[in-house]
Amino acid sequence: ILFIVLSTGTLSFVQERNAGKVVEKLQSLIALKSTVIRDGKEIALASSEIVPGDILLLKAGNMVPADCLLIESNELNSNESSLTGESFPVRKEAGVLDANTELSKRSNTLWEGTNVISGTGKALVIAIGENTIFGSITKSAAVSVETTFEKGIKDFGFFLMKITLVLSVFILVVNLWMHKGVIDSALFALALAVGMAPELLPAITTIAMSAGAKRMLEKKVIVKKLNSIQNLGEVNLLCTDKTGTITEGAINVSGIVDPMGNENDFVKTLAIWNATFESGYANPIDEAIKKLPLTTKETVTKTGEIPYDFIRKRLSVAIDRGKEQLLISKGAFDNILSICESVRMSDGTIVTMGELKAGFQKQYEDFGSKGNRVIGICYKPLTNTIITKNDEVKMIFAGFILLQDPVKEGIPEVIKSLNDLSVSLKIITGDNENVARTIAIRIGIAEPVILSGQELLHINQEALEQRAKDTHVFAGVEPQQKERIIQALRKNFTVAYIGDGINDVSAINAADVGISVENAVDVAKEAADFVLMEKNLMVVVEGIKEGRITFANTLKYIFINTGSTFGNMFSVAAASLLLPYLPMLPKQILLTNFITDFPYLSVASDNVDDERIKKPGKWDLKFIRNYMVFFGIHSSLFDIITFISLLFFLHVQESAFQTGWFIESVLSELFILFIIRTRKNFFKSRPGKYLLILSFLGLILTLGLPYSPFGASVGLLPLPMINLGVMLTIVALYIFTADLLKVWFFKKYEAG
Repeated sequence: ILFIVLSTGTLSFVQERNAGKVVEKLQSLIALKSTVIRDGKEIALASSEIVPGDILLLKAGNMVPADCLLIESNELNSNESSLTGESFPVRKEAGVLDANTELSKRSNTLWEGTNVISGTGKALVIAIGENTIFGSITKSAAVSVETTFEKGIKDFGFFLMKITLVLSVFILVVNLWMHKGVIDSALFALALAVGMAPELLPAITTIAMSAGAKRMLEKKVIVKKLNSIQNLGEVNLLCTDKTGTITEGAINVSGIVDPMGNENDFVKTLAIWNATFESGYANPIDEAIKKLPLTTKETVTKTGEIPYDFIRKRLSVAIDRGKEQLLISKGAFDNILSICESVRMSDGTIVTMGELKAGFQKQYEDFGSKGNRVIGICYKPLTNTIITKNDEVKMIFAGFILLQDPVKEGIPEVIKSLNDLSVSLKIITGDNENVARTIAIRIGIAEPVILSGQELLHINQEALEQRAKDTHVFAGVEPQQKERIIQALRKNFTVAYIGDGINDVSAINAADVGISVENAVDVAKEAADFVLMEKNLMVVVEGIKEGRITFANTLKYIFINTGSTFGNMFSVAAASLLLPYLPMLPKQILLTNFITDFPYLSVASDNVDDERIKKPGKWDLKFIRNYMVFFGIHSSLFDIITFISLLFFLHVQESAFQTGWFIESVLSELFILFIIRTRKNFFKSRPGKYLLILSFLGLILTLGLPYSPFGASVGLLPLPMINLGVMLTIVALYIFTADLLKVWFFKKYEAG
């Protein structure tokens, strides 16, 4: 008994350890990196390798990997919600504070676990790991969020544990009352408990998820949190920004025009200077602008910068061009126009804005209706050398920067693939309605229903929950509105969200499944459950399939354990009350478990029918209970037939009875695998090769054991051919009827 229990435990341990190694490998692929100055050199290294004394270079989107003191700062704001629970930006700047200043008021200190949301800075590392404020908190209060699947597994475990405990204690008490011997009765009750317990469930779920993680890695999806694979399988709504997923993400400048809509070298030069000297937040728009040729030979130098943030929605740089200093701002059109009081016309003259503003607004909408993303650009002469946000006033409107991001090839096919998996797609974008509508039509949504960020300001959450269901595109959305949209959608869907920017982090956290990409900002990757190695929606399609395969294979083991195995153990328990001897010895019960464990483990990598992948898997404990009762009764019915055949037809004695029941129990549990693994007739579904091989080996071992020297040591003896023939006939009838009843049961369940 000890050998069998240790062997089963070792098998589970080895498989789970291997799965753990897979997780470690996946985590290493997405380890966060930091830029530091060490020994006077600027280098990039893993955040885990940072030591006190290093100097960190930080910019918007970076996670702060250690507690550090600011040496230099430029409009730097951090998000300290991971420590304080408050999501408001916290202003940080270099300076000297009293040593007794409260932690929450230390404006010159950045804390591990927080992130930079705007600006840039240089900071000296003073504490790492458990010595940081964040480290000391997480050490004493580490909490992991329970997924839907984990909760289902836990509920199922408690449910089965209660039944097992009640039945085992009842059998022990009755057998003792019948004077069957204390040791034998106790061992028998213990063996029954082991036989009914789903001891392989942790190993099978871990193996299934790690196997899924390996396959997903091959398809360019890195799994950060192994248990999230199950949640991905439940997804029926995918939300994404359009840039890089729906569109190519390779932004092209289609035009830089003055307020009159004419190509203008001066406006283009302003745009190139602004993009070239920007250093706070790397982005594809600036990269596209910097590729344009400069038409001037002027030598200019940067004198200051006001980094981009998601409140102002603009970026300003100050330059010295020799004859004058300029402040150049570019950003969201409305946010640029709102700080301008005059306009530079095509001939270079400066006029008051006045009534021209309405015409520029219409021109902006016309550009957008042609599929352009439109940003504004403005400037003004400077007299001061130090600039702040307060200088972004009384600007001169210079013109429009027109950007194009073409739709990726194959997006309609991707949407069809998602629909085939019963997954809908919704776009959440900061672009205006005209751009969003054009993109939606290009990808096959003939009449897109659009909800704008402005409309969101005027509807409550309950109304949003209703409108969101039928909306295809959310346009002109503010970063804080994304989280609200996701929360509303979760009332009716299981939501996955793809994001890669600072403005996506709250939505990634709010979604059932958060997805980011390899080149995303640190804070987005840290928040995500999955990281895509390429920004491709087809990769997500494959990930959803893997999640459903993992869920389906885990459910197979639960069905096997609750149906056949539980039915067999219940029958053995009942028979022990009717016979003057034990129907199976404790070591025979454990040997049954041991032989079937190997093919059961292979279920984790079994093939899954296409029908099971097309719809999200849902955890339903009530359905599992119904399944257990229905198939448990069916299994017990054939155990009764075995019982009657052995006693009243074959007239066997104790050892022959135990051997016959052992063979019938093991073979029925081996063959029922092929019935339960599919909802179709078993011959219409192809099992995995490991399941076939291990089941065949189990069959040979079971039939050969009674005729081997080892058989006698576990109470088995050779059976006459007629006895063996009767057992095989009963197993064949059991499998045949189980297949018919299974098809009927699932049809009734799916219909009802």
